[in-house]
Amino acid sequence: MRFLICGLGSIGRRHLRNLQALGEADIVLLRSGRSTLPDAELEGMPVERDLEAALERWKPDAVIVANPTALHVQVALPAARAGCHLLLEKPVSHTMEGLDELQQALAERARQALVGFQFRFHPMLARMKEILEGGQIGGVISARAVWGEYLPDWHPWEDYRLSYSARRDLGGGVVLTLCHPLDYLRWLLGEVAEVTAEVWNSGVLGIQAEDNADILLRTAAGARLSLHLDYNQRPPAHWVEVVGSQGYLRWDYHGRELRWRRAEEREWHVERDPPGFERNHMFLDEMRHFLRVVKGAEAPRCSLQDGIRALQIALAAHEAASSGCRVSLSQGEAMRPQEGEDA
Repeated sequence: MRFLICGLGSIGRRHLRNLQALGEADIVLLRSGRSTLPDAELEGMPVERDLEAALERWKPDAVIVANPTALHVQVALPAARAGCHLLLEKPVSHTMEGLDELQQALAERARQALVGFQFRFHPMLARMKEILEGGQIGGVISARAVWGEYLPDWHPWEDYRLSYSARRDLGGGVVLTLCHPLDYLRWLLGEVAEVTAEVWNSGVLGIQAEDNADILLRTAAGARLSLHLDYNQRPPAHWVEVVGSQGYLRWDYHGRELRWRRAEEREWHVERDPPGFERNHMFLDEMRHFLRVVKGAEAPRCSLQDGIRALQIALAAHEAASSGCRVSLSQGEAMRPQEGEDA
């Protein structure tokens, strides 16, 4: 199989290394030349500067879209029309523009898109899903999730204020950049029907995009889910807790454990990350899965429609924060920002 990687920042380099670790060597790089990382590991690899030329010359089987969020569709749509499968980094875009055409192009060429929500490959979140679906803690009443990290620590080699995560024009801001919980809460707890939010910039980091968000979600089944996101927390925090009608569970990413208990029990069930588990294992499992998707052996674990739904929730959070109103989401219906809103 031949792969074209578009975007050679930190996530593009990770996908490159993981492809190579899995024995894939037929890889072409589409580069803008604006990466802030050294080029030593890329030496000797074929490089293209123009997308159309790369698609025509190399005819890749799959394209990995790892450039800034606001530029995703500009790559994904021509690649789909050229008959390529896609590994599309999250979020799928920063607006809904072009996503209907992308879905149509993939369908017309019978190609698949996997969206890069790698937390669907975390073993403890998968275990949480088993517990919830097995009814071990009863029906879900409420859930809380927190994800906070200090943005300047992410890429110490670059000025964080110039990174796409800090720039709204490139699709940054904490709601879109840390949108993983908008996907995995829906995956774990059910479809989101309503969104309320406060989104703001603390001013502490000197960036143009928002660095804090508090989002309240109501599921179609009536559960309430609260989510806090920020670029400020030191030390970082990332956890989820779920209150059920018959018990409780809590996953702590940094604590590397899942704790749960039925209401009638006295002792906690404590499950820990597998021995030797590290963050890149999620990305490796995601890439193994993508290889099987390209071969037609598996359907995408996180489909383009899943990615679009997470984006709809994120855009609804911005709209709710801007308008001060609740925003309803109809299942299967596109969520669009109000006219004139910068989403």
